[in-house]
Amino acid sequence: MPRLRLVTFNIAHGRGLNPIQGLTSARRLRLNLGRISALLERLAPDVVALQEIDERSRWAGNFDHLDFLRGHTRFPHAVFGINTRRTGLLNLCYGNALLSRPPIRAAETVVFGRRRLGEKGFLFVELDVGGRCLPLVNLHLHYGSRAQRLRQLDQLVSWLREKHRLRQSFWSVPPIICGDFNNPGTRDDATASLLSHLSDYSDYSLHPLEGKTFPSPLPRRALDFIFLPSGCVRARCEVVRTLLSDHLPVAVEFDF
Repeated sequence: MPRLRLVTFNIAHGRGLNPIQGLTSARRLRLNLGRISALLERLAPDVVALQEIDERSRWAGNFDHLDFLRGHTRFPHAVFGINTRRTGLLNLCYGNALLSRPPIRAAETVVFGRRRLGEKGFLFVELDVGGRCLPLVNLHLHYGSRAQRLRQLDQLVSWLREKHRLRQSFWSVPPIICGDFNNPGTRDDATASLLSHLSDYSDYSLHPLEGKTFPSPLPRRALDFIFLPSGCVRARCEVVRTLLSDHLPVAVEFDF
């Protein structure tokens, strides 16, 4: 039975703890992304789910952050899931992404809406882990509105039901779901709603059960989670202390 290590990390467009997007030089961005690369090498995950990562955005140095991270780590596979794309003088292109040691069999991006700034969505992948198919969702929900978060979860669950109908015979377990859920001060929001929906598929466990992830210097809120289906067992979770983003990464190791 293979043991896998998964990290989810909102890297805040590479700006570190700078509170204002666009005021970090390309040099500082590269320096911070280099430190994120070193952290990932130290954590030694098999899969990294990233949120708020830029493909090429003026406010984030106008270079591909995923390509930079991949060039400074040892992940043979990577895929972008762009949620916001805007061309022109103030170009923006960012969303979710995945770095993976197991091969990525398939990938699909679903964007929740059509806003030209701040749009959210999820990246779905199927990983080939020793010949077995492991489905995974990397999710980023709306930050300010509970009603919008719940509508976005309805979109996710409806999409997963159809995908489950078409692909369940290929999956070894139901999908792992991870990312930035943007809960307010309580877990009785997006995480509770998703757990209720997922009970149709499997008994899911939520990680971390304890520990807050935002803001990273003095964490007061739990925003970042990993949902593991019952086929992922003997899980061990860690909230990683670092000041490389306003979020703390969450790492979970489990048998698959």
